[in-house]
Amino acid sequence: MNFIALSGLPRTGSTLLSAILSQNPNIHAEGNSALCQLMWDMQVSCETSEQLRASPTRKFVDQDALVSAIPQIYYRGITAEYIFDKCRSWTLSPNMEMMKRYITKQPKVIVMLRPIDEIVKSFEKLYQSNNVDKDVSLLLEEGSEPLMRSLDGVEQAQKNNTGEFLFIEYRDLVNDTVNIIKSIYQYCGLEIFEHNLANIVNKFPEDDSVYGLEGMHMVHPTVRERTNTNMGFG
Repeated sequence: MNFIALSGLPRTGSTLLSAILSQNPNIHAEGNSALCQLMWDMQVSCETSEQLRASPTRKFVDQDALVSAIPQIYYRGITAEYIFDKCRSWTLSPNMEMMKRYITKQPKVIVMLRPIDEIVKSFEKLYQSNNVDKDVSLLLEEGSEPLMRSLDGVEQAQKNNTGEFLFIEYRDLVNDTVNIIKSIYQYCGLEIFEHNLANIVNKFPEDDSVYGLEGMHMVHPTVRERTNTNMGFG
């Protein structure tokens, strides 16, 4: 399995990018992944479990083997050569170290970017379409999900980039899609594939009712920039 992480900020076109990439039969790219969290939880359990520390069989527990097995289990049955695992948390430094330890010593992470004001306006539009009465300013609280913790990870990636990260702006993805896809293929070392940008389908739609925000991961069949100039935030 060739593992590539898809990370960055929310509302930046990662679902669109995954849908486009999934046209290639050699690529599996689905919605938000729980893999990073599952690996983290197992790692913490191995390091802190009172029961494990007390167990006479502890010396037989191979933490690296346990955590390293999770990606294979998570993506069992997937035959595509390349896995694009989408999680905003991958850019955080502890998670990058975890990826290097358990998955690959030479990680590749695609990091999606967009101006913060546009992201907030996109969420505001999403809240309004779902009749959600939520103050969008809460998105800007320090350390909060889904935006500010993701921004922390992006800033860590920008500060520590030695080639592991490929940064992509939302506007470039939707306005220069062909060249952006080519840059991703080049970065990942993939053979070029001819994508159909006139008929984009989300093969792996998420259940947005879980988030209480229907349409959050909707993908349109064609690529075009969607602005939020009529929104009132700011």
